[in-house]
Amino acid sequence: MESWNSSIHFCQWHGVTCGHKHQRVNKLKLQFLKLSGSLSPFIGNLSFLKELTLLGNSFYNQIPQEVGHLRRLEILDLSSNSISGEIPPNLSSCSKLKIVRMGSNQLTGEIPSFLGFLSNLKVLSFYNNGLRGSIPPSLGNLSSLEKLALSYNALDGIIPETLAQLTNLSSFLAAANAISGTVPVAMFNLSNIRFFDIGVNKIQGTLYTDLAITMPYVEFFSVRGNKISGQIPISITNASNLHVLQFNDNRLSGKVPSLEKLDKLSTLQLAVNDLGHGREDFNNLQGNIPPSIGKCQSLLELTVSYNNLSGPIPPQLLGVSSMSIILDLSSNHLTGELPVAVENLKNLGQLYVSQNRLSGLLPKTLGSCVSLEKLYLDGNLFEGPIPSSLSSLRGLEALDVSNNNLSGEIPEFLVRFGTLRYLNLSFNNFEGVIPSGGIFKNASATFVEGNNKLCGGIPELHMLRCNLKTSSSISLRLKVAIIVVTLGVTLAFSCFLILWIGKKKEKPATTTSVENSVLQLSYQSIVRATDGFSTQNLVGSGSFGSVYKGVLEASGAVIAVKVLNLLNRGASRSFLAECEALKNIRHQILSSLENWLHPLIGMNGPETVRNLNFFQRVSVAIDVAHALQYLHHHCEEPIIHCDLKPSNILLDEEMVGHISDFGLAKILSTDRLNYSANKSSSLGLRGTIGYAPPEYGMGSELSTKGDVYSYGILLLEMFTGKRPIDERFREGLSLHNFVKAALPERIIEITDPILVQERVRRGTPNVSNFRNDRYLQCFNSLFEIGLACSAESPIERIDMSDVATNLCSIKDKLHSTRLPREVRT
Repeated sequence: MESWNSSIHFCQWHGVTCGHKHQRVNKLKLQFLKLSGSLSPFIGNLSFLKELTLLGNSFYNQIPQEVGHLRRLEILDLSSNSISGEIPPNLSSCSKLKIVRMGSNQLTGEIPSFLGFLSNLKVLSFYNNGLRGSIPPSLGNLSSLEKLALSYNALDGIIPETLAQLTNLSSFLAAANAISGTVPVAMFNLSNIRFFDIGVNKIQGTLYTDLAITMPYVEFFSVRGNKISGQIPISITNASNLHVLQFNDNRLSGKVPSLEKLDKLSTLQLAVNDLGHGREDFNNLQGNIPPSIGKCQSLLELTVSYNNLSGPIPPQLLGVSSMSIILDLSSNHLTGELPVAVENLKNLGQLYVSQNRLSGLLPKTLGSCVSLEKLYLDGNLFEGPIPSSLSSLRGLEALDVSNNNLSGEIPEFLVRFGTLRYLNLSFNNFEGVIPSGGIFKNASATFVEGNNKLCGGIPELHMLRCNLKTSSSISLRLKVAIIVVTLGVTLAFSCFLILWIGKKKEKPATTTSVENSVLQLSYQSIVRATDGFSTQNLVGSGSFGSVYKGVLEASGAVIAVKVLNLLNRGASRSFLAECEALKNIRHQILSSLENWLHPLIGMNGPETVRNLNFFQRVSVAIDVAHALQYLHHHCEEPIIHCDLKPSNILLDEEMVGHISDFGLAKILSTDRLNYSANKSSSLGLRGTIGYAPPEYGMGSELSTKGDVYSYGILLLEMFTGKRPIDERFREGLSLHNFVKAALPERIIEITDPILVQERVRRGTPNVSNFRNDRYLQCFNSLFEIGLACSAESPIERIDMSDVATNLCSIKDKLHSTRLPREVRT
């Protein structure tokens, strides 16, 4: 690296930390620097080294044996490189090791049993390598072990009984191996477990309904893709912290237990994913879908396909408005009508009720599911026409209503569905002329056979030609329609042109007026503009006041009104500081990022709750990064914002992010501003709890690194969907540590479910091959930038210029990663 040269002392080199007493290197942290090459054997000469972190580079070849000379080493993180070979045996000499991370490399050989004698180990991660052999029973000696991550290797053998001795274990991840045998029953009683994943193995055995599973804190529980038989233990429903529960692709039978206590559950999978298996490998759950599932108001996805469930679809299930990824009830024996309560699923992306015995008319309320991309109703007994209300499902990519008793004409609105790639209307009783536009021009994507009263369409559909009278009549109607539409469009365009010319003439005067004069407003006009300072118009609140959005009656102009709380000491001074900082900064206010990330229930009325997609969030993050870069480096004198948080980020009509509320800002100058930082200490702690850097709480000087910290927390919040003051972040756990502990093995678990849903719609995330899933790599890079910005020590935080550059490269990568969305056929 260029910064490593003789012009400065090596203790000041980037990523190097030395001890205070002796100028000896004790930390080497060089993560995500695009370094490559072999690890030097001279690393063994750093005898005082306590931490070696080379995460996210391109190092290759074997780990040098000399690492075993580092007797003081406590942290060894070589994750996400291309290191090959075996785990060096003399690593056993590093008896003080607490954290060993070697995930996402190309390691081979077996997990050495000597690791079981490193008694200080808390984290042991070999995720996503090529390790073989069995899990060493000696790992059961690691009484301090909190995390064991062995997923995505080629391990076989059984799960050792000794692992049940690890009473401090919070994460046991052994998915996607070839492990067989049974799960030691005592492992179900590891009371500190939060993440338990043994999915996609060859594990057998029987679960009993009265099996005691005592995991009060478990959030993720997966035994999917094994050969486990028996019933779902009722005790699992006592795990009130569960977010993900996966029993799919096993041989389970019996009834689905009541789930009313699992109010945090977001993913429930009881279906079969691997359709290559024979019927004997399917789950065989029976009985009705329990109405109590309606109490799981955090549920994002539910898959129970290929079982023997019967009875009606409970309306309570369709009342779970949080359902946004997938609801799959297909291939069961469900009866009755599709409940009108389906209108509650306004955010649902995929709905499958195929191959059941559902009957009656399709409910008009199905048109309220405006987020649907895939709708499969095939193989039922539905009758009547396709409701016209379905014209609102403009985002549909796949629609299958085949093998029903539907009738009437094919709706014309299907022609206008520009995203539709698969349409199956076959084997119904439709009649009339097949449209020839839109998807109907693609014979390989349209299926209409088995409808004897249909005619026309493109020749490739091989349907009967319509008779001449009908054809002439339609042709005449079509010509009349074309004339009417043409005249209408011409008239509309003429009106638009007149209005546009008029606006253009008025525009210069308006611009001059706004730019060169002070807006004169009465209090009553402000009250009317803000609708009496309605909470619906509240953009954000801070320590010294609130900001409201208003629309002026006379001109329709959008304004922002700041109401100061003069009872709070320092409010007036804050206002003057803000005016000084904003003297040369202008932006158009529309809405706060807070309202997009955490919309209040009811604030958007009956419409779909608004959300930012992945690309929009990246763009807003770049906007804010560039704004901070400008404030820190390109203003006449650097400005520190001091209170960066979502409610102080405003988005305009084009979804461009702007920083607002400079009430706590500090200009790094003592002569320009009378209200300088020298006097600002009377304002108390700068910033907002959760976003303010830790050094401010200890009385340190304000600096641009404080803004960088706040930005890092903001970035983590944007992509996890979790506030830094979330109730889960207590007793030493923070948003920073929450993300850091999950990367890269559990990246899906910490990502905002809305973004996971978006990724699922584009195709299932390739977690098993992290290197080949560019979207997951982008997620990982974003989280790493957030972690680098929110490092505890200001010295370790990166500069906003580097942040902006790295984010732009991620955005460029996204442009080349537009994946075709899968269609179920």
